[in-house]
Amino acid sequence: MADRPLLIIWHSRTGASEAMAGAAAEGAGDAATLLKAEEANAERILAAHGYLFVCPENLASMSGMMKDMFDRTYYDVLGRVEGRPYATIIAAGSDGEGAQRQIDRIATGWRLKRAMEPLIVNFDAQTPEAIWAPKTVPSATLAQCREIGEGFAEALAMGVF
Repeated sequence: MADRPLLIIWHSRTGASEAMAGAAAEGAGDAATLLKAEEANAERILAAHGYLFVCPENLASMSGMMKDMFDRTYYDVLGRVEGRPYATIIAAGSDGEGAQRQIDRIATGWRLKRAMEPLIVNFDAQTPEAIWAPKTVPSATLAQCREIGEGFAEALAMGVF
């Protein structure tokens, strides 16, 4: 499959981030490539024009697999993606701000531009059982994710960024 303008990189353990990334990809249609974080590489990142990072917050930071993706690709794309737009969707158990800050710091290092406000979805999972339980994303949230994907793809197509 050829790469498309919008690259949606995601990681999920309980299904929430996967569902939200899928909804964003559905909204973006043919303009998006949906890619698991463990499958992402510098070549795929360089081929895209914009990025949507979707992951859970784990222990007040982004998930380990999303961090691994950044670790593996950071220096290979450094100096080659400046000015490209990005957005984020975070599945949180409490507030999601830690994961959001981490991704923003990496994006700052890559000199990416934030394309839209972050979406942090709080699932209020506070016990081990609730944290590990499969998540059902509310339909209104999935609709919001589809709108994010659609809007991001449209803006890329129009050359807004």
